[in-house]
Amino acid sequence: MSIECGQVVSLSTSRDKGVPKTPVGSVCLVAGMGIEGDAHAGGWHRQVSILDEADFESARARVDDLAFGAFAENMVTRGLPLGSMGIGSRLEMGDGVVLEITQIGKECHEPCRIGRITGSCILPSRGLFARVVEGGQVAVGDEVRLVTLVERSTVQAVVLTVSDRCHAGQTEDTAGPAVAGLLERSLGAHVYRVQIVPDERDVIEARLGHYCDGHGIDLVVTVGGTGMSFRDVTPEATLAVVERLVPGLQEAMRRVSSGITPHAMLSRGVSGIRRRTLVVNLPGSRRAAVENLEVVLGALPHAIDKLRGSTDDCAPNR
Repeated sequence: MSIECGQVVSLSTSRDKGVPKTPVGSVCLVAGMGIEGDAHAGGWHRQVSILDEADFESARARVDDLAFGAFAENMVTRGLPLGSMGIGSRLEMGDGVVLEITQIGKECHEPCRIGRITGSCILPSRGLFARVVEGGQVAVGDEVRLVTLVERSTVQAVVLTVSDRCHAGQTEDTAGPAVAGLLERSLGAHVYRVQIVPDERDVIEARLGHYCDGHGIDLVVTVGGTGMSFRDVTPEATLAVVERLVPGLQEAMRRVSSGITPHAMLSRGVSGIRRRTLVVNLPGSRRAAVENLEVVLGALPHAIDKLRGSTDDCAPNR
């Protein structure tokens, strides 16, 4: 892929959240934290917010004297295909600064102060959010290079391994990486994260909610915690988070797996939807997780298309 280049048009920071930011000539970005001195810096995934100059100018045409930073954005760029960039895309700028896109837009639960000031806040619908991979200095006018493009159409997935022993480092997680590899090969998915959590219901619920709520993740696959032991609580955590069930996925997995081992009938895994994210429970062993996922792989692209808003007929040839 040829490297596309653009330019930093503005940089803005603020000491407080929920208020317009003040334009500055340059900033220092800290790896894993964000812009030094900015209210949105921290050990989370939305460390730096980015808008395209064309979107900003479109808003400026409707609001007199709209200054850079008005939407609480940290950075405005020109010449880059921000609208095509999906989670996992990477930008390089300044003296070696690397940003990785972690979220597309965000949800505003109530009219914010910025929206009241500007009439309409474009950051939730048009903004990109990123984390700082490599830190350094960036100044207005610096070149920005798109060094990794993950197309917006790419399936975005998270694999969540649920295991006390793996989380404690007592055994290696082989099932999670195997599931991630299958998603990459079969769906062309970008696996945003493979994470290990303990068999704690509140922790599982928190991670599922985090990835489902406005993050831009299409599919969260859990691995483990679907059996009958006292610590197996993944189905209960999933049921507490999802808003609608998709029972056909588990029905298909149990039907096929029961032909391999009768123990498959004891799996309590569930699948469901939270907002626009599909959550699928898989068993914890590498072999069983891969076998179960292979059963439903053919249905997942259409499911994700529908959750993204496709109006195509489910069975156009019938």
